[in-house]
Amino acid sequence: MGLGEVHESGQMQNMRRISAWFVPAAAGLVCLVISLAGERGRVLLRYDREAIADGEAWRLLTGHFTHLGITHMLLNVAGLLLVWLLVGLRCSSRQWILIALMTIAGINSGFWFIDLQLKWYVGLSGLLHGLLVAGALAGMARVRTESLIILAAVGLKLVWEQLAGPLPGSEASAGGNVIVNAHLYGALAGAAAAAFIGHSARSTPAI
Repeated sequence: MGLGEVHESGQMQNMRRISAWFVPAAAGLVCLVISLAGERGRVLLRYDREAIADGEAWRLLTGHFTHLGITHMLLNVAGLLLVWLLVGLRCSSRQWILIALMTIAGINSGFWFIDLQLKWYVGLSGLLHGLLVAGALAGMARVRTESLIILAAVGLKLVWEQLAGPLPGSEASAGGNVIVNAHLYGALAGAAAAAFIGHSARSTPAI
């Protein structure tokens, strides 16, 4: 009987590990499908200030999963996999979806109200920064040292980008200009999302 219970527990743990990859798998699939749509799809789905002002609100979401090309998309999806390897098990799929939506909203708000000169944007990198920061903060109580290292690395990168511009080679790899403010807005929004989720969890009464 004890053996049966251990086996069941192991199965449940494996199921949780597999389900934890639902969000990056779904996001990667969306990125791939949009990339296969080519230039026409990119123009239709990118964040475009004028088009959004004309009522094409879907771009506020799809722009973050649209890329300049296959290479740009593969780089960002690889970044998403790295983020998940580092912090993916620290939140549930439902929490990650909420974090992603809040991060996207934060980036869009920064673009719309601060970067008035930004005409269009594509890419997953701003969202990646938000997910990484949120995951690091979510794991602070359990793996404090690892979380602090992640936050310090992200912080140093953001400072570099704000003072000196994109990291060397990043624009050549992406095939276009890197909008460093997307990373900053994403990281700040991810931190806010982590705080919101943490507060919600503490406020939920025990049953």
